[in-house]
Amino acid sequence: MQHLSDPDLWRTDAYINGEWVSTSARFDVLDPADRTVLASVAECDATLTNDAIAAADRAFSAWAARRAADRAQLMRALADALLASEDDLARLIGLENGKPLAEAVGEVRYAAGFLTWFAEQARRVDGSVIESPWERTTILATREPVGVAALITPWNFPAAMFTRKLGPALATGCTVVLKPAEQTPLTALAIAALAHRVGFPAGVINVVTGSADAAPVIGEALTSSRTVRKVSFTGSTAVGKLIAAQCASTVKRVSLELGGNAPLIVFDDADLDTAVAGTIAAKFRNAGQTCVAANRVFVQSGIAEEYTKRLTAAVAELTVGRFDSGSAIGPMIDDDATAKVRRHISDAIANGATVVSEGSTNEAGDQFVAPIILANTTASMQCHQEETFGPVVSLTTFDTVDEVVEAANDTDSGLAAYFFTNDLGRSHDVSKRLQFGIVGVNTGVISAPEVPFGGMKESGYGREGSAYGTDDWTEIKYTALAHVAP
Repeated sequence: MQHLSDPDLWRTDAYINGEWVSTSARFDVLDPADRTVLASVAECDATLTNDAIAAADRAFSAWAARRAADRAQLMRALADALLASEDDLARLIGLENGKPLAEAVGEVRYAAGFLTWFAEQARRVDGSVIESPWERTTILATREPVGVAALITPWNFPAAMFTRKLGPALATGCTVVLKPAEQTPLTALAIAALAHRVGFPAGVINVVTGSADAAPVIGEALTSSRTVRKVSFTGSTAVGKLIAAQCASTVKRVSLELGGNAPLIVFDDADLDTAVAGTIAAKFRNAGQTCVAANRVFVQSGIAEEYTKRLTAAVAELTVGRFDSGSAIGPMIDDDATAKVRRHISDAIANGATVVSEGSTNEAGDQFVAPIILANTTASMQCHQEETFGPVVSLTTFDTVDEVVEAANDTDSGLAAYFFTNDLGRSHDVSKRLQFGIVGVNTGVISAPEVPFGGMKESGYGREGSAYGTDDWTEIKYTALAHVAP
């Protein structure tokens, strides 16, 4: 149980219809820091996934019919339970994801925030009365829950990506089947245990777990089901495209939050201390393993030397190590992730990039990559063409606004972008010209329950969080109510 103060949160079985379901087939969840086995978790198949869908379907009508205030009360209770268990949940996140403990605690609070926000939004799901074109007729437009929803979440935020989807689903009256990432199912199962504890009805929240081999089987059961009316997915662009194609046969509602290739631009009128702090925040959170991580850093020529000097000093302060060691940067999630980051570094150097500075892993292990700053990177390098997803800063200089906007937009992705300037006019102009769903100006911190999170182009569609966050979980029904004379 890995020294949790509440051992009831250490769960390794699937959660279906309010019960813990064991399986004979199991898969291992590994500690990313040393690749040792943390737990053996239930390997679900299509049959168990269909059982979870059926449980969610049975629970749907009663859950949708409950007063919004009642649903909100349960959601707030779950948020409070997360906060009361934040130490244990943070430890679970650290164990299976590897992120530093302080970041893990922050994620738990972030996750609870989505439940609190959408508990408040539950009572604001409304419609309208439309002026009728006919006499003695009232026209109503009302919002109704989509129905049973499938949630497919990534490993990099195992608590927050669950609740960011769960919050609007529960608020609008949907029931859910969650498939967490195979690398990080323990956090999701612990949240399910808390939901059970605070009194969510059986079938409202279901969690099916599976390995990388089982994921396509579970995914196809979810996407092909006529009962599931919505799929919300966060993950790679390639898998997102596959899910969208699979959902087309039943014309499901689909929300996709896919990969990024975020530019970060530093103009010559920027406050350099602010720009450096923003770069650190945007680049190194979760060891650079976030979809909104700054992937390409463009610095205007006149301040490039000074910015690089200050950034180098700031990066030198970042320590590498296990989640509970007080470090700032943890391990890569798995061998493939580690290999990709090292391939990007090697490719850049082989094609003319220079190493400005490179940190030390302090012999933490092969799964750790030290933060590195590369200068003179170009658009043809892998670190520009692909999302690196690691602690690598790729620096490129530029001269004009038009030049850097064109370079920043030169990607099929369109999730997040950042730039730093003290020119108000430039702030508005560049923000409008950047083809990204999220733009941070003079800040590297852009995520919160109150904001609409989502991308453009191949980074997906739909928005999570904010007052817009319930839209994709409801259908608009139009009713023409004719007044019949007695």
